[in-house]
Order: sequence, then C-alpha cells, then structure tokens
Amino acid sequence: MAQGDLKNKTVNGVIWSFVERFSVQGVVFVLDLIIARLIGPDNYGLIAMLAIFMSVSQVFIDGGFSSALIQRKERSEADYSTVFYINIVISLITYALLFFAAPYIADFYNQPILAPITRVYSLNLVINSLVAVNKTKLTIDVDFKTQSKISFYSAGLSGIVGVTLAFLGYGVWSLVVQALVLAGLNVLLSFYYVRWFPRERFSTDSFKKLFSFGSKLLVANIISALYAKAYDMVIGKKYDKASLGLFSRADKFNQFASSNISGVLQRVSFPVLSSIQDDDERLKRAYKKYMQLSALIVFPLILGMCGIARPMIEVLLGQEWMGCVTMLQILAFAYLWDCVVMVNLNLIYVKGHSDYVLKLEIVKKTIAFIILAVSLFFDLTVICCGRVLYSIIAFYLNTYYTKKLLNYGFFAQLKELSPILFMALVVTAIGLTFSALISNAYLALVASLILCPITYVGMCHILKVEAYYELLGIIKTKLSGIK
Repeated sequence: MAQGDLKNKTVNGVIWSFVERFSVQGVVFVLDLIIARLIGPDNYGLIAMLAIFMSVSQVFIDGGFSSALIQRKERSEADYSTVFYINIVISLITYALLFFAAPYIADFYNQPILAPITRVYSLNLVINSLVAVNKTKLTIDVDFKTQSKISFYSAGLSGIVGVTLAFLGYGVWSLVVQALVLAGLNVLLSFYYVRWFPRERFSTDSFKKLFSFGSKLLVANIISALYAKAYDMVIGKKYDKASLGLFSRADKFNQFASSNISGVLQRVSFPVLSSIQDDDERLKRAYKKYMQLSALIVFPLILGMCGIARPMIEVLLGQEWMGCVTMLQILAFAYLWDCVVMVNLNLIYVKGHSDYVLKLEIVKKTIAFIILAVSLFFDLTVICCGRVLYSIIAFYLNTYYTKKLLNYGFFAQLKELSPILFMALVVTAIGLTFSALISNAYLALVASLILCPITYVGMCHILKVEAYYELLGIIKTKLSGIK
C-alpha cells in the first residue's frame, strides 16, 4: 500500500470511526443518564452484577476468530462462512449454560430477580453472534461510515425504548429490553447494509488456520474479560447493589472518554497497520502517531473529567449519585493509561504474535488479581486505587515486547507522552479549583468547560506539540476536501 493511500485510508477510517463511536456513544450517554436518573443506583447495580458473565461469554463466542480474520492478509469466503457458523453454535451453547445457571447466579448475589433477568438478557449473545462477521468485514474494509449508520440508528431507537420504559416505571427491565432492542436492530441493519450471508459450508481447513492465531487470543481475551468485570462481581458480592451501581456509573464515565477513543484508533489501526506489518520502519512511524494522537485526546478528557467530577455528577445525575464522585476521580488515573496500553497491545497483534499477547495477559492478570485480592481488605476507595496501580504496571509490561519488536520501550514512550500528560494535569488543576471555589454546580461546570479547553489548546501551541499539529493538518485537509 502506497504512503498516500495508507494515510488517506487511515484518516477516513479514524474520522468515520470517531463519528460512529461518538454519535452512538453520545446518544447512548445522554439517554443512559436519563435512565439513570429515573431508575437509580440499585437497578443499575443489578445489571452490573451480570457483567462478568456476559463479557466472558461474548469473548468465548468470538473465540478470537474475528481478530484472526482481520490479521490475515488473504481471506476466503470459506473463512468468513466458517466463523459465522462457529459463532452461532457457541452462542447457543453459551446461552443454554447461562439459562440453567441463572438460579445459581441469583443465589450467589442473593438477588432472586437476577434469575429471570439473566435468562432474558443473555439472549443478546445469540442475537449479536449473527452479525459478528458483518462487522468484521466492515472493519477489514475500514468502512466505519456504514458502521456509524447502523450503530446510530440502533442506539437511538433502542435508547428511546429504554427511556420510555424507565419513565413508565419498569425499573431494571427497561435496561434489559433496551439491550435486546439494540441487538435486534443491529442485526437487521447490518444485513441490510452489508448484505453478506454465508455462502460456503463449514471448512475444517479454515477453522484450523484461523484457530492457530485466534486460540491464543481467545485465552488472553477471556483472562482480560474476567479481570475487567471481576470488580463488578466482588463489589456486588461484598457490598450491595447500590454501591455497585455507583462504581459502575463512575466506571462508565471514564470508559466513555478513554475506551471509545482508544477503541476507534485500535479498530482503524489494526487493519491498516496489518497491511504494512512487514515494513518495520513505516510501522514504527505510524504506531508512534497513533499512540500520540490517542494520548493527545484521551489525557485531557480523562483528567479534565476528574477535575469537574463533583459539579458534573450533581448537574447530570443529581444528589443520589454523588457517592460515585471520588471513585470516578481515582479511576480516571487508571483509564488514563488504557489508551497507551491498547496501542502497544495492538502492535503485537499486528505483528502476528498472539503468543506474546497470551504470555502478557497471564503475567499481567496474575499481578492484577493479587492487587484486587489485597485491596478487598479495605474500602471501595482502595479498590479503585488498585486499578490505578495495575494500569501503570500493564503499561510497563506491554512495552517489553514493543521494545523487542520495534525498539520503542517504556521510557522512550513516557518521554514523548510527558508534555501531553503535563498539559492534562494543568487542565485537572483548573477543574478542581473551580469545583472547590464555586459552590454553584452549574456555574462551576460551565466555567471549567470554557477555560479548560482554551488553556489546553494554548499550551499545545506554546509547547509545539507535534501530535496537535498533526491533528490540525488532518482536520484542515478534510475541511478543504468538503469545500
């Protein structure tokens, strides 16, 4: 792929992936806030209790086959069809297991209502398995424009259903029905826009070649998913559903800023960088840009949100949710590094070393579960601090292989990211100052949202941050193209 074609494909992919993520997540975020105000922390906590079961099940269904399809340079119709059949079969088996396990899940949390919720909510796994290949094809083609249409319509309509049910007093079932409607609309719209259906029979040869790469990712992703949702499980068990609801809400605020932007760059960079995986010099240059661009956007958003947490929660959710402010602020420093961790991990995927990924996950998550186990002897604040400690360790460990593959290790990356980190911390200080000095939440929030971005952009100019000018160039190029 030529340099110009690569850059153009990347830029278009990033723009449309941003549109897809933030138009969808923006709609979901707003509607989610409305539902949260209507149903309260208790009902949110019930759904969060199921997070670990749903997350691990979804990873098991995918089995790493989608990533294996993307990583391969050549794919046949038999490959796509084989993955389609595998996903459906595993999703049905997984749903059956959850259906019969539902009473035991309810007993574990001492919440009888979880049994029927589990049996209905788990239908999402079967429904979503129908479109996994369609989404993979769009990702391979870097066609996030189509994905943005599918996701936006699905999220908007399902969100309206959820809000309506919450307003009518259906409580936790408004979240369950919303999720099912979202999954159903995704299926209908995916087949309408992509128009892909399996045309070949199951291929043993396809299964073997995809499984050789995907199996290691499957184990790694299951370990990762177990850790990611283990907090929901142990908090739901040790504390109560209201505490879990507050923790889950704090977690979601940080995910909105960090995971969405990191996810955009990962989805775009994986297929694009896979096309130049054998050219180490070009790969390293592109990889650096992805990492710096990710930090340029994520760092100020995450730490800025940490600064304005108190007035933001009060304005958006109300006094009932103020218990999540401290957790949100601490977790911000954990999610701060997630974007860098993800970019580093993505490079290892691109180079085809799923064995490295598996080794990393085993080491990292062993450390992570030890930190979690120790933090359980303390309160929720300490548990959140444990997440921060783990994120820094994960960043360091991931760079072991990036240094080995491209000679770009921890200290080199930290040096390049330090100006962006400094500017983001200044933004945090401004937000905290306004939050402390201005008692009126609305006034504090507005003042912070005006001054923080102006200060950040000004510092980017003064410090001549390379990633900032790279982003400006991309924006100017696209705007001139529109004219």
